[in-house]
Amino acid sequence: MLDDRTTAETTWPASYPTGYAVVDVETTGLARDDRIVSAAVYRLDAQGDVEDHWYTLVNPQRDPGPVWIHGLTGDMLRDAPLFADIAEEFASRLEGRVLVAHNAMFDWQMIAREYARASAAAPVRQRLCTIALSKELDLPLPNHKLATLAAHFGVVQEQAHHALDDARVLAEAFRPSLHAAAAGGVRLPLLECRPLTEWSDSPASARIGRQASYGGSSWRPARKRPACPHPNPGRFEDGKPLKQGMRIAFSGDTSVDRELLEDRAVEAGLHVATSVSRLTSLLVTNDPDSATSKVAKARAYGTPVVDEAAFTQLLRDVAAADG
Repeated sequence: MLDDRTTAETTWPASYPTGYAVVDVETTGLARDDRIVSAAVYRLDAQGDVEDHWYTLVNPQRDPGPVWIHGLTGDMLRDAPLFADIAEEFASRLEGRVLVAHNAMFDWQMIAREYARASAAAPVRQRLCTIALSKELDLPLPNHKLATLAAHFGVVQEQAHHALDDARVLAEAFRPSLHAAAAGGVRLPLLECRPLTEWSDSPASARIGRQASYGGSSWRPARKRPACPHPNPGRFEDGKPLKQGMRIAFSGDTSVDRELLEDRAVEAGLHVATSVSRLTSLLVTNDPDSATSKVAKARAYGTPVVDEAAFTQLLRDVAAADG
């Protein structure tokens, strides 16, 4: 249950939003052309109290992807509505509210693409990532998983990676986070959402590294990956794209399953390293201030560091290896 303590003692900042839409979407994968297979929205008022909730399956018109994660098979989705069929109802749940999600960039990008395919635009102007909010509040969390945030506030997670339960859990964890922010006068980490205005399923000139989605109903994360065929071009430089052959290391927990992120990196032509050395091009971590050996080595070697959300964005356009 949500915390029902009164807020009479809290002076609510006038700059805070008047309503929120806590969202979770499950998808066929992480790539540009992946699709939503289920979506849930909890609408909250200005103080984070639940107004209502909504959930739907979505027929992705393709293989459902990592069934072992979201549990939705092709048979379960065959008779589900298409995204275009639920787009109007979904939009009514988002209208006039700040979209709240755990790793909000990912959820927003998936939603924006689905609306672009449907020749429409999601009525969302701002988003709030609960990972970013937990950092602003300096919560004593060992990692940034949703389950960890939920446990911190005593919220019980019943079915991880089920959109409705994940949205419920996040709504219950977001309310005390919001109240703590209001009580401390913390500025909410709101970011602008820019809807896509057009979409092409078959780009005229696809960029190197724009990868196809996971295909085949028997796909599983590979335990042993082939060696990267490209030479290491050196370190990642801020403002420039990733380049095939770069050595990428990961440290700490990620909100998206680590193996999916690693497989996406390999598919894009990157080398996934198990440790950090002077040859490492980039370290991906949601906690750059942690005391892990990888973070310590990255700091010592001056290795560039980005968080998961930024890395997901960089994966959209990976430059070709030097010929």
